Amino acid sequence: MNIKVPKRHSHVVFAFFMAGIMAVLMSAIIVAVSSGVNDGYLQRVIHAYTLAMPSAFVCVLFVRPIVVKLVSLVVATD
Repeated sequence: MNIKVPKRHSHVVFAFFMAGIMAVLMSAIIVAVSSGVNDGYLQRVIHAYTLAMPSAFVCVLFVRPIVVKLVSLVVATD
């Protein structure tokens, strides 16, 4: 079974994956810095991730158009 999201929704798929990856990385780093890597570390990271992922997803959806515009202003066209 090969089910794919239509191309017109690629910005939402991008936001989902970007938010998911960044949320897990930042959750792991922030938990390690704030409370150390010890007993319960993974549970604290998972808890932080469940809070961070939804907000990161919404933020990426709203910030993406701004970033696309900034990139077009800074990167030279050939």
